[in-house]
Amino acid sequence: GELGHLYYCRQDYQNALDFTQKAWWMADQNLSAKDSLYLWQWQLGQIFQAQGNEVKAVNAYKEAIATLNDIRKELLIAERDLQFDFRDAINPLHRELAKLRLERAELLPKDSKEYPDELKSALETIDSLKLAELQNYFGNDCALILISQKRVDELVGEKTAVFSSIILSDRTGILVSLPKGEKRLEWINVDSQTLREEINQFRRGLERRRDINYNLKPAQELYKKIIAPFTKYLKSAQIETLVFIQDGILRSIPMAALHDGEKFLVETYAIATTPSLKLTNPQALNRQKLRVLALGLTQESEVNGQGFSALTNVESELKAVETQFPGSKTLLNQDFTQERLEEELAQTVYPILHIATHGQFSAIREDTFLVTGNNDKLTLDDLENTISGVSRKPDSGELLALTACQTAVGDDRAALGLAGIAVRAGVSSALASLWSVNDASTAQLVTEFYANLRRPGVSKAEALRAAQRKLIEAEDTEEINDQYAHPAYWAPFILIGNWL
Repeated sequence: GELGHLYYCRQDYQNALDFTQKAWWMADQNLSAKDSLYLWQWQLGQIFQAQGNEVKAVNAYKEAIATLNDIRKELLIAERDLQFDFRDAINPLHRELAKLRLERAELLPKDSKEYPDELKSALETIDSLKLAELQNYFGNDCALILISQKRVDELVGEKTAVFSSIILSDRTGILVSLPKGEKRLEWINVDSQTLREEINQFRRGLERRRDINYNLKPAQELYKKIIAPFTKYLKSAQIETLVFIQDGILRSIPMAALHDGEKFLVETYAIATTPSLKLTNPQALNRQKLRVLALGLTQESEVNGQGFSALTNVESELKAVETQFPGSKTLLNQDFTQERLEEELAQTVYPILHIATHGQFSAIREDTFLVTGNNDKLTLDDLENTISGVSRKPDSGELLALTACQTAVGDDRAALGLAGIAVRAGVSSALASLWSVNDASTAQLVTEFYANLRRPGVSKAEALRAAQRKLIEAEDTEEINDQYAHPAYWAPFILIGNWL
């Protein structure tokens, strides 16, 4: 196999093919050599592609991914450093196949029957990558329960468009799935490093509350790249909701804050994000039995030597939530412990779990946690163990709200953990923040969100949209502090998972 690689590097493709096929055959005869089998299948794909034999290249790539899927569970049980190697290995393999499929689609007429089929195959490859990344992040004990295609079709309604992204080294593909099976592909023609810098600049600008006059230019530039090429299709299909399945650094920014030159994207569309449609439960919200278990922390805390500031407006936030739903309950400060949380969930069905406390999302899942009372913490494992047992009960597990979370600028792996929080917690949807806004604005937004959610026929995505618009429009009204119109206050809140 290594000899095959040397010949491949020298562009001696016939010898490369001969040695790689021998390596593939030998590894395939030995069940304990599966960890090298995918490498030689991958290498065959690269050689076939270099020879211009795209059909054989695609088949070899698909075989490599199938082999990886077979051994993924064993690799996930391995040491953490090996898991990082696994992540670095699967990324380029999936991306090379996705790139090959997208390039094949580019050569086809957009009105041909083969065009949407090729894009669908590319989307399946991208989705496979997203699932592998998520399982790798959460570790060997994370079983991903996939939704059937029939139920995915139930989830994506007539007025919904799904945006999927795939970041390649030289450019980024944006694929949009529209109603009736229509699919469109456009490219962002900048390299991945330039895109990363642009994304990070946009995110830093969003967080700068001290900028009285918010600079719209980065938001408008990203709108031109991501949304503008598809606006005519969105209008003709009368789209009302946009769902984003993001890749890499794109997970770290809120699409709601993109700007078309006249208004923010969330002023036109309801917006949600999900790590994969196959992980999104299509169950509609039951408004008849909504009640909330609200937990929060107002005091200063210290966890693992790290200090966390007091959240002075949390108590008013939780009171506002509790008054909206009869039968709700609040656990504050020293009452907010894992034990009390488990007790309450065991005694009473709470469709909504609202947690207002510092949350830290890190590239390492073990360093991802929520701060609880008595200077303690709730890890993702704790959260899953506590919620998963009750989330399968009827009318439970509808929504997990985390209103003071934080992911670092530029940390797309931490954002991956946030993107998968609904999956990890076993709930239909999560409302979470990309950065912490320790201000009364959170209480205002949360109150509006739940007031909207109680209205018949209003989806979770539409409820969030209306709440964010209320803050955006604060400049024109005396009802809410007009400084909250700045994106720093409303943009960090994203809806993850089921948007119905």
